[in-house]
Amino acid sequence: MKVKQSTCNYCSLACNLDFYVDDNKIKKILPTKGYPVNDGFCCIKGLNLSRQCTKFKTRGMPLIRDKKGKIHFVSWKDAFETFAIKMNSIQKKYGKQSAAYLSTGQITTEEMALLGFIGRMYMGISGDGNTRLCMSTSAVAYKQSFGFDAPPYTLKDLEISDTIVLVGANPVVAHPIAWSRIRENKTAKIITIDPRKSETAVNSDWWIGIKPKSDIVFLYTLANVLINKNWIDRDYIVNCSENFEIFKEHVKKYSLEYAERKTGISGKDIIKLAGLIHKGEKVSFWWTMGVNQGWQAVRTAQAIIDLAVITGNMGREGTGANSLSGQCNAMGSRLYSNTTALYGGRDFDNPVHRKEISSILDVDEKMIPEKPTIPYNEIINRINGGDIKALWVIGTNPAHSWANNGEFKRAVKNLELLVVQDIYADTDTSKLCDLFLPSVPALKKEGSFINTERRISAVVPVLKKEKGELTDYDILLGIGRAFKIGKSLEKWKTPRHAFELIKEFSRGMPCDITGVDYKKLIFSRGIQWPFREGDKLDDERRLFEDNRYFTPNGKVKLIYEEPVKNPAAAGEDFPYILNSGRGTVGQWHTQTRTREIEFVKDSSMASAYIFMNFKLAERLGLKRNEYAIISSINGCKSKFKVIPTDNIGENQLFAPIHYIETNFLTPSVFDRYSREPSYKCTAVNVKKIQNSRR
Repeated sequence: MKVKQSTCNYCSLACNLDFYVDDNKIKKILPTKGYPVNDGFCCIKGLNLSRQCTKFKTRGMPLIRDKKGKIHFVSWKDAFETFAIKMNSIQKKYGKQSAAYLSTGQITTEEMALLGFIGRMYMGISGDGNTRLCMSTSAVAYKQSFGFDAPPYTLKDLEISDTIVLVGANPVVAHPIAWSRIRENKTAKIITIDPRKSETAVNSDWWIGIKPKSDIVFLYTLANVLINKNWIDRDYIVNCSENFEIFKEHVKKYSLEYAERKTGISGKDIIKLAGLIHKGEKVSFWWTMGVNQGWQAVRTAQAIIDLAVITGNMGREGTGANSLSGQCNAMGSRLYSNTTALYGGRDFDNPVHRKEISSILDVDEKMIPEKPTIPYNEIINRINGGDIKALWVIGTNPAHSWANNGEFKRAVKNLELLVVQDIYADTDTSKLCDLFLPSVPALKKEGSFINTERRISAVVPVLKKEKGELTDYDILLGIGRAFKIGKSLEKWKTPRHAFELIKEFSRGMPCDITGVDYKKLIFSRGIQWPFREGDKLDDERRLFEDNRYFTPNGKVKLIYEEPVKNPAAAGEDFPYILNSGRGTVGQWHTQTRTREIEFVKDSSMASAYIFMNFKLAERLGLKRNEYAIISSINGCKSKFKVIPTDNIGENQLFAPIHYIETNFLTPSVFDRYSREPSYKCTAVNVKKIQNSRR
């Protein structure tokens, strides 16, 4: 029996696991002991990776829809030729930008980079990823404040902070390994700021039950208190930051009385939290989707960054303004997918960067895109507007996960070609496609992931591919050959060739990984970037320990803005607020993979459900397990089973994202800077269904 160490491809922690394999079958999975992320522990999803893509395969053969709408198996050769012929035909008829792609944060970095080369460079089309739905806010906030998309922390900081402030984060459910690290910390004060008394809030020392999406007012008020009481680090502010004086003037107007009206949190409690931050020697601030998915999300994330900076909680162990990512390779997508950033986190409009990339790839500089892709929402808008006629979807399920997902289904009707590349042919999106390209799960892939703390880890083929099966990398090469890309594709022969290109893309950048040896990643402890040639290898390394940022003057920028009114606020017709998030540790995104885990299936509700405050349920005459119609300000309605609780506010609701009904209700509202959807605060109304237990 062979033991192979590889990386879990669910959440952003990217745990390492030991796979015990015999006769090309996984006999046992154990968390890798000594691996810096999870050290012998993992959640139920990782332990059940062998139960992935076992029931819903297409025998490794592509599918094509004929003129009568029927689906047929075709050879890979025919599938690749069909893809190239139809895409070329549409682009020739309507122009280069008449095609686009939507990708994911769950394929390898090498696959992302190759997709960016074929799609953005050779085809000349726009292409965004589903990381836009979860992490674009943090990426933009970091880049504007730090000068580069650079999460500064190591997960070890969770164990050595003396004060941990979680804002819109629920690691008990969403990042259980991160929560296990917090539990190792026996002395830290844990504060959770969240409208809902989440699983994390229940297990915290203090839950601050803030009104939905009033975070930015709360954080500015907290900053004002800290400044007025001189509970700040003036030396750090002077030496390491810019804009403090005008930031100080900005937050002056946020009085305790105003904050109490807007946030529901008493002035006494705001002062108490400020005191805890002041007394803490190692204070760390952590956020995730509760901050990222809002209409003013970037500025909210930067309000957290500002707090860490003015209190001097940056660049030291146990500190930081720390964003927890969503998917296993969100960081790989952010830096190396060639979408919102040119390879290596470079800038599309920088002539030097463009020249360097063209030289590495040995292609004409005219092939290098001159600007970032149009974002996800604009791709959907242009399909509905008739400008985009062909869409290529890779490893994601927008018919379910996209905000206001009914809009995506309407968009599909306007397409002349929808191609889906996925491990499942029966997702909500796959069912709509004209051409289906079946990939294999990560268990059969080679490459690397970059996790939430910037750690690069190896993806090792645990199982051999069966006859006819292709990885996403194989599929992309097949498409490239069908397009007759020629010589420039030779640099991408294998994932190992791609990794060497990625190293060169990173050279001289903050994310420099030129010192990483691909072979030595296997059976390793992973390597955090940056890791330049000649660097000393350490398990954990945080950024900004030298008090230098990636801005031109080396200082962090304090960035702020007046609060913006919710474009889809609650009112007389839609008086309640719907929040959404993960349901259980075992469920993942649209449940296409976790449905194969029997325990998860047995312990999760089969149909959509919604949490409702006991008082509201009583007022509306709704009892446990009765059904209600939830109507949204976006004009859509969904049916949910009602679960009364006292863990949310009286006029609030909470529904898990894993059910397609939930995002049917979210409006098309986006952050101004990151273009991330505002999933977390939807104005709705509730109507009881008569005989609703049926």
